[in-house]
Amino acid sequence: MLRVAVVGSGPSGCYTAQNLVQLDPTVVVDVLDRLPCPYGLVRYGVAPDHEKIKSLQGNLRTVLEHERVRFLGGVRIGGGPGELPVARLRELYHAVVYCVGAAGDRRLGIPGEELPGSWSATEFVSWYSAHPDAIDAGFVRDARSAVVIGVGNVAVDVARMLARGMAELSPTDMPQAALTALAASRIREVHVVGRRGPSQARFTTKELRELGALPDTEIRVDPHELALDPAYADPSALPAAQRRNVEVLRGWDAAGTRGAERRIWVRFFLRPVELLADGGRVSAVRFERTEPDEHGGVRGTGRYETVDAQLVLRSVGYRGVQLAGLPFDPATGTVPHAAGRVLHDPAGAPGTYVAGWIKRGPTGVIGTNRPDAKETVTSLLADAPVLLGRAVPEDPVTALRALGIEPVAWSGWQAIERAEAALGARLGRGVVKLADWDTLLTAARSGA
Repeated sequence: MLRVAVVGSGPSGCYTAQNLVQLDPTVVVDVLDRLPCPYGLVRYGVAPDHEKIKSLQGNLRTVLEHERVRFLGGVRIGGGPGELPVARLRELYHAVVYCVGAAGDRRLGIPGEELPGSWSATEFVSWYSAHPDAIDAGFVRDARSAVVIGVGNVAVDVARMLARGMAELSPTDMPQAALTALAASRIREVHVVGRRGPSQARFTTKELRELGALPDTEIRVDPHELALDPAYADPSALPAAQRRNVEVLRGWDAAGTRGAERRIWVRFFLRPVELLADGGRVSAVRFERTEPDEHGGVRGTGRYETVDAQLVLRSVGYRGVQLAGLPFDPATGTVPHAAGRVLHDPAGAPGTYVAGWIKRGPTGVIGTNRPDAKETVTSLLADAPVLLGRAVPEDPVTALRALGIEPVAWSGWQAIERAEAALGARLGRGVVKLADWDTLLTAARSGA
């Protein structure tokens, strides 16, 4: 019987487990996660008002409830106190697949980035998504204007959350503290800013159109910025997705203003060069105007513009983080591999694999993880004759407990779900997420 550990219970981890049990009728899989809750970015990265995408949790649940799959939450892998070393984990299973995503954020590398009021979009998303590591930093407190740097889907998500009111947010599973803060926010202007043109923006058309459907909010664009993009006047040669984006922006350009309570500006050809301070915290962003070069990129023009903002969120991409005990390529933020097999395996033999963002970098959509996971699982199962030559414990949980690690079982997660439903009922809402470690673990223990 082949015993495999999958580290990470997000989409890439669940699709890896699914492929394993579908392609091998004897394999058993433990899906380990450092959090007591499964689903990874589907739980902690998808905007709370995106119920259709969040419903993907039902598909992932089916995988984790398979008779040959076991969820083990609260298991930290690494080299620190209370963490299970990579080498020890390798001894407990015939194979280990790391599906740990890309937990780091890319930085702007400009003066003022460390000012109070300047955050990564990931930190903001973690707060309103109830990630237990998130801090309540008073993101929107005393802010009247916000700048979101980046023109991908996460940038559009956070702009939408900043513009929504109590009526739209209350039906979501957003934690109560975040709901209260956002509902009381005085932010009335949000700038979503990219350094290149509209035909090169990375948001999807569905996300973009959602901005235009927000109540009491108007979308503004600068026609001079749009016209700088050579493909804007004639988008016929663009790929379909970019062409649709341009069509949406052209519609907003033609619509003009209508005096709504809130405004979201979608800006282009602006590169941040400095965050400015007033009273010890961020007060504005200084941008350099850019223009298209002859190579598909942009160049600076030496002209500058300052945009007031008491909240700045950078959304310029994710980056993989090195896990102690595994090889790592700092240039790409990934673990070096060949078809999912980790190269330079510390164990000196096959048995360590990767899937998802830590394998290929932070690219693609949720569905991209399916073929990615299948490639890795195909490599792993091809190695099975060698992997089975090594003896492993009958039940790794016994070994984990001997190390002082008490995993959160599936029953513990189900107890968390019940506690979140009960909290929502007390608040007159639907399910409301528990937002801190102590509350989560107390709920999980109640189902042990």
